[in-house]
Amino acid sequence: QVQLVESGGGLVQPGGSLRLSCAASGFTFRIYIMRWYRQAPKKERELVATISSGGGSTNYADSVKGRFTISRDNAKNTVDLQMNSLKPEDTAVYYCNAVNFEEYWGQGTQVTVSS
Repeated sequence: QVQLVESGGGLVQPGGSLRLSCAASGFTFRIYIMRWYRQAPKKERELVATISSGGGSTNYADSVKGRFTISRDNAKNTVDLQMNSLKPEDTAVYYCNAVNFEEYWGQGTQVTVSS
């Protein structure tokens, strides 16, 4: 049974930091490209960050470049998103995504940036 379980969301003040984690199981994690998406209320889902299967290549949306860092641990089947200098516009539900032969999604974790 495939599972992607996100954790680490919550309420943080502007300028603060959060670290999201996604634990994967039920598929061969190490061969999948991993992504973080987010969806704010009344907006389309947005690709935030991508990491290659081996972890050697990363890409970021312009809106988060320099503030967010994606990483993965293929021994632990986890992918993280370190989010620094958070802004109110980062408020969204954040989703973990795995893609290769199939595509899988997590259930999402809420991030709220507000004073």
